[in-house]
Amino acid sequence: MTTGSGLYISPVEQDPIRQNNAIRQLIEGRSNAVGIVTLTGNGVATSKVVPAQNCSPSSAVFLFPTTAHAAAVVTTTYVQPSNVIAKQFTITHAVTSFGDCTFFWVCLG
Repeated sequence: MTTGSGLYISPVEQDPIRQNNAIRQLIEGRSNAVGIVTLTGNGVATSKVVPAQNCSPSSAVFLFPTTAHAAAVVTTTYVQPSNVIAKQFTITHAVTSFGDCTFFWVCLG
């Protein structure tokens, strides 16, 4: 499982070049609110907890399949709003034995 591009700037940063660099990276589409997750394909699991540093209870999580097997299970794969909490969210899915059900995720808000 991977997460965003690692953007970070200290709240007390005084260097305008570092500040501008962080802003430029955001404009170019880089963000710490994204990642990749693969569902557990053991034929038993029906959920997957995903650490997401920027998540909060008011965030919205979006999943995008990146493999054919992920696309095949997308209709039974979702994140309930109640399963989005501080620094993580839980994906609910049907049992699968495929080890390559991989999704991009975005957690906004």
